[in-house]
Formats: sequence, structure tokens, C-alpha cells
Amino acid sequence: MDCRPLYTVVPMPDPLKLIPVVVLAASFACADAAQGQAREFKLDESGEFQEGERPAEGTDEAVIARARELIATKRPSEARSILSKWIDENAREDHPLLPEAYLLRGDAIMAGGNEYKALYDYEAVILQYPSSPEFVTALEREFDIARLYLNGLRRKFLGIRLENGGPIGEELLVRIQERLPKSQLAESAAIELADYYYRTREMEMAAEMYGIFLVNFPESQYRKKAMQRRIYSNIARFKGPRYNAAPLVEAQVLVEGFSQTYPLDAQAAGLNDALVARLDESLAAQMLETARWYLRQKDEASARVTLQRLLREHPGTLAASRGTDIMVDRGWLGAKPEVPTENSGEDRGAADAAGL
Repeated sequence: MDCRPLYTVVPMPDPLKLIPVVVLAASFACADAAQGQAREFKLDESGEFQEGERPAEGTDEAVIARARELIATKRPSEARSILSKWIDENAREDHPLLPEAYLLRGDAIMAGGNEYKALYDYEAVILQYPSSPEFVTALEREFDIARLYLNGLRRKFLGIRLENGGPIGEELLVRIQERLPKSQLAESAAIELADYYYRTREMEMAAEMYGIFLVNFPESQYRKKAMQRRIYSNIARFKGPRYNAAPLVEAQVLVEGFSQTYPLDAQAAGLNDALVARLDESLAAQMLETARWYLRQKDEASARVTLQRLLREHPGTLAASRGTDIMVDRGWLGAKPEVPTENSGEDRGAADAAGL
């Protein structure tokens, strides 16, 4: 009896590690024990923290500063309560601090362990305040959540992490590319999504995503990696001589392009003429299998045309030699021509199996 669990519970990383408490604006909040009021610190030009002007007690700015302080000191539930009350009171007035309030409440919810619910507040910032400074930060938070889901974190259902978060992670990465195109964050989202498809063996999606990445980010530092994996993805898509050979045709073209762009890397990775020859052998085997299928269907005309193409497009392959035998046996050739072949035993077995 198989006693394996029906699901895997992935430990939740400390959400506070995903939320920078020192932001790029270099502001820092800490508690004032004597007055229970937040203090603001900013970096000066020398790189030292200097205490800034405190927000007046009872002001909206003081509420936001207090919430930021509570999140930084790992008291997210209190921060969430304060922010929810303030947002309810100010949502209709289009208050200028609303984007920051939504972002902070999302951070508080995230720190409390419910990253999916935090997405609602991040989406509020993205959809309602696209011109605010918090817009990019909210997208960065969604990128962090997407990576968690794509690396195995399951979404909570009834308080237990049961549901697959992969589809949500995919959608978030696609949205980031749409909402902030050509940006560094969009580049990271694109390569992350392509790598996810490659990692999970969704090779058709991986090949397509790496292709999109190369078009959108031609100067990326990940260009070489994307080109290589696009080749491997297309090769892996080929299931054998009885299936569509289009991925192998594309792989041949991509191998030649990679060899011209990165000759040394191509040689080191085996993306060279030897691989092209093996791809050619597999393409020939697929064409030979097609001809045999036509023969089984009593369609000799189509079989003959296919075999003629085989001899013309893939001379020197084992499949071409076998195709020649068929044509001679059926009287489609006067005599068996000399077909040059340099296939090793390894290549012969690979051609028989249409493998690589």
C-alpha cells in the first residue's frame, strides 16, 4: 500500500526577510520608548544616519510612521489593524498617503504569513496609483511572492498550505512584464518564468519563453543562457520519429546561430557540428518513418516523394541508406547508388531510436 502523503508542505520563509525595513529612500523608523512615537532617520551624504523631523503626533504621517515601525519590530498584526482603520477613514478622500498605506498593509499581511491576501493590497497600489513611487515597489513584492510559489510554496486553503501556487506565480510574472516592460524587473521576471518552465520540463513553453526573452532583452546578461536553453528545450520537445520534427529543424538553426555568436562556448557545450549531424540523423529517421507510414496506408506516391526528399535533404545518414534500399526493392531506382556514410555505431543506434 502506498503511504506517501497526498501533498507536500513547504516551510514558509520568514516573510519579514522579504520586506526591506530600510528602503531605498534611506528612511528608518524606530521606537521612542519614552513617548511611544516613531522617529525618522535618513542617510546623509557621508553615509551616516541622522534623525529627521518627527511627524506631529495625531497626524496622518504619524500613523504611517507608527505602522512602519510596528512592521520593522515584527508586530505585523498591530500594524495591519492601524492601517486598516486609517484606510477605511481616508479611502474616499483620495489621500496622498493611500499608496504607501496600502503597500504597508500588504507588507504587514505578508509578514503575518498570508502572502496571497497581501496581493490584494499590492494590486490596489498597482491598479489605482500607477504614477506613485510605491508602484514599482508593489511590483517587486509581487515578484518575490511569484518566486516563492514557483519554487514550491503552496497557497493556504483553510489555514493549511494545500493548493499549488504555480499558476499564480506564472500569472504574476507575466503581469510584471506587461506592467513595467523593458525594465530590469521585467527582465528578471521573464528569465525566472522561462527557467521555471525549463525546470518543470514544460519544454514547449520554455522554448517559447526563452524566445520571447531574447527578443525583448537582446543585450541581457542572461542572453547566452537563454540561447542555450532554447536549443535544449527544442531538442527535448522531439518525441521520436513518429512525431512532428519541427522542433529539431528549429534546433538546428539555433545551434548554428549560437556557434556563430559564441564559438568557444558552443564548442565547450557540445553545440557544434557533431550535434547538428545527430539532429540531421534524427530528422532523417523521422522522414523515413513517414515514408513507411505511407507504405502501410498503400499510398506509394506519397511514400516515393518522401523518400526522394530524404535522399536529397539528408544524404549520408543511416536513414537515407535504408530509404535507398526501399526504393531499389520497389523499382523506384535502377540500382542502389553509393551513399556516403560516416556514422559511428553510436550514431547508428541513435538514428534507430531517433534519439539524441
